[in-house]
Amino acid sequence: MTETAEEFSAYVATRQRALIRTAYLLTGDHHSAEDLVQIALARTYVAWNRIRDKQGLDAYVRRTMINEHTGWWRRAWRRLEHSTDVVPDHSTRPGTDHAASSADRDEMWDLVCTLPPRQRAAVVLRYFEDLSEAETAEALGCSVGTVKSQTSRALATLRARLHQLAAATTEEGSR
Repeated sequence: MTETAEEFSAYVATRQRALIRTAYLLTGDHHSAEDLVQIALARTYVAWNRIRDKQGLDAYVRRTMINEHTGWWRRAWRRLEHSTDVVPDHSTRPGTDHAASSADRDEMWDLVCTLPPRQRAAVVLRYFEDLSEAETAEALGCSVGTVKSQTSRALATLRARLHQLAAATTEEGSR
């Protein structure tokens, strides 16, 4: 095995779980997350010898994943509905606080999944990955101001959708 292959294998072995977590937060699906990481790592391997700052590998791979995921969303076939074996039933909630909290978290995640790719990436990197605005800007390849505006728009959209969801739930409850 060459030195490059050994370095790359060591990087993948130590960072794969974290990269899959980030990819899952971007895609919302385990299989798509694994595909996204696979593509990003393949591209990283091809560019391995050109990457001078090995300390910035995570940022490089994240940027690759974000670019690829954005490309997926631009393709028309991604706009199709996805069928599942289970019909979601939001009307029945378990009575425990933990279950209610979990259901609320699931509803919020469902709303995050409806955001446009750039806004979703900004929210994922800022709030799920806990990156600073500067680190998020670097990962997205944009300015800090763009990160702020994308995050602000995303949060405004989430607030509006939460308000609509609460109003619909209240309306259903009064019938």
